[in-house]
Amino acid sequence: MLNLASLRTRWSSVLGAFVAVALGVAVTTATMLGLAAASDPPARPPARFASAPVVVLGQDTLTVPVRRGPATASVSARLAHPHPVDNELVRELRRLGRVRTDGAPRSAAGVGAVGVDAPAAAVRRLVGDRATVLTGDGRRRADPATARDAEALVAVDSLLGTAAGVAAFVSVFVTASTFAFVVALRRREFGLLRMAGATSGQVRRTVLAEAVVVGLAASALGCAVGGRGAPALVRALVDGGMAPPWFTLRGGAAWPYEVAFCTGVLVAVAGAWAAARRAGRTGPAEALREASVDTAVMPLSRRIAGGVLLAAGIGLSVWTLYTDPAALLKRKTYATQPMLLVTAVAALAPVLVRPVVRLLPPGLLPGAAGLLVRENASASVRRTAAVAAPVLVTVALAGSLLGSAATVTGAKATEARERTRAQFVVTGEDLGHRPTAVEAAAKTAGATVSGSAPTAVYVREEGTALVRSEARAVSDVAAFAAVTRPPVVAGDLRDLDDRSVVVNEEWERHEVGSWVSLWLGDGRPARLRIAAVLARGTGDNGAYVTTANAPGATVDRLDVRVAPGADGARAAAAVRDAAGGGTVRSASAWLAATRPHAGPQTRLGLLVVLGLALAHAAIALAATTLMATSARGTELRSLRLAGATRAQVLRALAGETAAGVGVGALLGAAVAATNLGLLAAALGRLSAPAAVHVPWGLLAGCAGVCLLVALTGTALACARRPDLARPAG
Repeated sequence: MLNLASLRTRWSSVLGAFVAVALGVAVTTATMLGLAAASDPPARPPARFASAPVVVLGQDTLTVPVRRGPATASVSARLAHPHPVDNELVRELRRLGRVRTDGAPRSAAGVGAVGVDAPAAAVRRLVGDRATVLTGDGRRRADPATARDAEALVAVDSLLGTAAGVAAFVSVFVTASTFAFVVALRRREFGLLRMAGATSGQVRRTVLAEAVVVGLAASALGCAVGGRGAPALVRALVDGGMAPPWFTLRGGAAWPYEVAFCTGVLVAVAGAWAAARRAGRTGPAEALREASVDTAVMPLSRRIAGGVLLAAGIGLSVWTLYTDPAALLKRKTYATQPMLLVTAVAALAPVLVRPVVRLLPPGLLPGAAGLLVRENASASVRRTAAVAAPVLVTVALAGSLLGSAATVTGAKATEARERTRAQFVVTGEDLGHRPTAVEAAAKTAGATVSGSAPTAVYVREEGTALVRSEARAVSDVAAFAAVTRPPVVAGDLRDLDDRSVVVNEEWERHEVGSWVSLWLGDGRPARLRIAAVLARGTGDNGAYVTTANAPGATVDRLDVRVAPGADGARAAAAVRDAAGGGTVRSASAWLAATRPHAGPQTRLGLLVVLGLALAHAAIALAATTLMATSARGTELRSLRLAGATRAQVLRALAGETAAGVGVGALLGAAVAATNLGLLAAALGRLSAPAAVHVPWGLLAGCAGVCLLVALTGTALACARRPDLARPAG
């Protein structure tokens, strides 16, 4: 009853934590409902062979045994060049019933899939292991959209999982910051309770009980809001191209609400735990305290915890840098790893406030008012740290997420540009059906042309995993070496032949001259010698084989290098005409059109995560500035009695608020700089371009929004309490 009465009288002090938890639970509920729909998608009827009871599909997967502990298991991967249903088998199937192709891809060897009007048992007996027989909903496997939909659902899982994790983290962060400041404001109240005979445990339980009440109420509201907002989230995913058009919520799942509700209560309790421990350490003497200067703001336990978190965050990043630098380039890593550093810096914020305030430009806070602002910000460490914390997490996440994504994308684009020596590139389908004519036309026009086709190779690494490596197949190795510039670190690209392969440093075995057992793009096993090794780079430096080891691959690109003095436009046109068509572009235009870039789906995902952080930061800033300003009535009236005008008091309050936001922005920028520096080091270790891209405009925008919200909160507090800026009568 005491806790409920306390919350009724001081509801405004926990309003920020309540809204933060409710928002976090709403996001968690919506994302969990989306994950439930993605993990159990509805059974969809086939499209291509909807009227055929049985579908015969050419072999399209490679299945190999791998070790799983003491036993073995089979793993499969989709072939780059699926086998068709050969013409002989199609003729045999026609004896069982009507056979239809319904637009399936054809080749000289056969057709990709056929529908058969015959009993499934009879079809299986006839086909045996020559192809795959599909019935019922399994017939969708023959639809071209099936693989794309599966990839889209994986992207949905990744986005929603990341969003839920960030929402939970920021909710804990904001709740902890709010409760910490509330406890600091209530230290005299807790001192009176201790003086009245309350034990440390009772004070701790009081704070935790308030957190539980806030968590229960906020979680209930969040579940209701999240359930209402989930359909809008799904529509946004579909409209943004991240989810298939048929993706929708499925009713009946209760576990998303249960998980979100329990998460909200745990977030509230976890956020208040440290504040409750500090409240329990309040002594009876605090009841007599009048000074506004914060003392003993960093107990030894918090210093140790902050130091351990900082060492763990940096140590983990450095360890990853030297053991698996490619992991630092992955979105899941640079989206979650900054959280450890943010938590560490926030824990150490009370000891960082004073030195960081000194780093603020002197011209920003000039004169006596500036001196007052700086000294107040340095003296009231808890208040400044409470304002800085939300800004810290927003700026750190914005810099780390968007900066890392732009840096990795820029490195990939630079790699692509450095890999080509061609002046022109011809692209299109089936450009290699007349290779002799193309080569003759190129020589006549004074150019060297190299055709290549997309393919893949598969290797079993350490006996436990089947790894697919994207590859390119080339016919004329000498011409290919003349028009390309791959990052070779060992061997010679010109040694590539029908019995060899070019790999990169990512492969388990990558010594020049060694032999590696692998499977080709059509699933055939092969044993090839390693002719050259490429730098690992950002992951786009794939393998190379000759066209003899890529049956079924179709040339889709011709790289043209014009000899000095030759007419480039004439050479490109001659190659295009000899190839039977295609799109001719300069190398720079081709790179601009095809270079790696962050797609709309990736940008949408990053903006969703950043929007969550910014929304939580706005909530925390508004609540903190309202509480902080409202609690300073005596101090501000003293300023008026000392001769300060109302305008001077308001400017001082705005200056202190701006100083807190500035401290948070500087600390957040330091965290982002650390992450981007580690990313640049990882790119360097991978022999990839390491130019760092900093989203200055976005960082300034996030800091500006935080400043606007904080100043608005301060102004609202002054408007609610006009006596704060009026001398006592």
